[in-house]
Amino acid sequence: MLLVDLQIASRNLLQHTRRNLFLAGALAATTALLVLLNGLVDGMKASLMESATTLMTGHVNVGGFYKVTSGTAAPLVTDYRKVLAETRKHVPELDYTTVRVRGYAKAVSEKSSMDLVLGGVEVEHEPGLHRVLQITAGRLDDLAQPGTLLLFEDQARRLEVKVGDVLTLSAPTTRGQSNTADVRVVAVARSVGLMSSFSAFLPAVTLRKLYNLREGNTGAIHLYLKDPSKAPEVAARLRDALAQAGWRVMDADPQPYWMKLFQKIPSEDWTGQKLDMTTWEDEMSFLSWIFSAVRVLSAILVFVLMVIVVVGILNTLAIAIRERTREIGTLRAIGMQRRKVRWLLLLEAGLLGAAGAGAGAVGALAIAALLNRAHIAVPASVEMFLMQQHLHLQTAPGRAFGYAAVLALVTTVASLLPATWAARLKPVTAMHHIG
Repeated sequence: MLLVDLQIASRNLLQHTRRNLFLAGALAATTALLVLLNGLVDGMKASLMESATTLMTGHVNVGGFYKVTSGTAAPLVTDYRKVLAETRKHVPELDYTTVRVRGYAKAVSEKSSMDLVLGGVEVEHEPGLHRVLQITAGRLDDLAQPGTLLLFEDQARRLEVKVGDVLTLSAPTTRGQSNTADVRVVAVARSVGLMSSFSAFLPAVTLRKLYNLREGNTGAIHLYLKDPSKAPEVAARLRDALAQAGWRVMDADPQPYWMKLFQKIPSEDWTGQKLDMTTWEDEMSFLSWIFSAVRVLSAILVFVLMVIVVVGILNTLAIAIRERTREIGTLRAIGMQRRKVRWLLLLEAGLLGAAGAGAGAVGALAIAALLNRAHIAVPASVEMFLMQQHLHLQTAPGRAFGYAAVLALVTTVASLLPATWAARLKPVTAMHHIG
């Protein structure tokens, strides 16, 4: 029976091709725009995650602060090997770990200067750097030599330096004194978005020397998970496990470590070591307003389009029903029940919505694939907001067709009012209708 109803509804749609194609096109355009907008936001988030977890943070970070006095704090984890050994016991989801020394300094060249956030790395244990960074000059492996530095293209351009040039780094130590170190640029990497505008890398041993740190001290242990979505769960588990193992652990606070270092920690009355667990989203929370703004604008635009589509559906179906009044009257006169009339009209709207929204989803996926393959460069003026140098849309077929299903359902629900009105027509009145 359902198959027969589908055949009838399909034939009715084909009898009014021009009007139905126009309505289906509107549904397809709305679906495509919805898929592409969400693909843009997801692409921004994926690009931010890639650059953030390469340059500044792991999926989960075991960091902390050490206070010599209650008013002086440093982003340190003392005797980190014991912390790392205990951490491994409680994270079966672990893929790999890196150990980073944290710091910041003013970099001074012969012609310019700028502030840099420094990451002290052991490059041979950094698979993420080898996978993500594109070296345009020099060699990444040379970063294993003490007294070396990796910059990004924008930084090298601003400092007016190239591979082989020497910079002076000036930084405050944990005891409030200033120290300097001369480092040689051994590699320049292609910029990877907003994060690379202020981050640079040097050997961990060099950064420890700059800050007068012991060899067993580090800034943070970065944990990279097989499934990054489990980061909040892992962070909460580690917070409890390390506290039970005897370490002092800070309460959960979704802020980047540098905000805690400058705003929160100095005002707290304690000394010694405290550990702090954060996720990559915590460390990047200061950029969350960009995602919120884009999602709000997308939601407003989609809402306006949905209102237009629903009004168009109501108007189009009202016209269609008016044109088919005599047909509906004839069907009622030969015995078709009101419920059956309403069902056929709803089925027509559902088929139209599914066809239009499905075509829009397929078109959006194709457009996204073409744009990603084209590697369209993002203007520097908007790179900060898109978090990427090349336009990248992250779309998934499952989600795209989920949006299509929602729009098809909206189309069907919007047709309920005119379908009910048509079903209530009296056969005699409908059959004598003219126009």
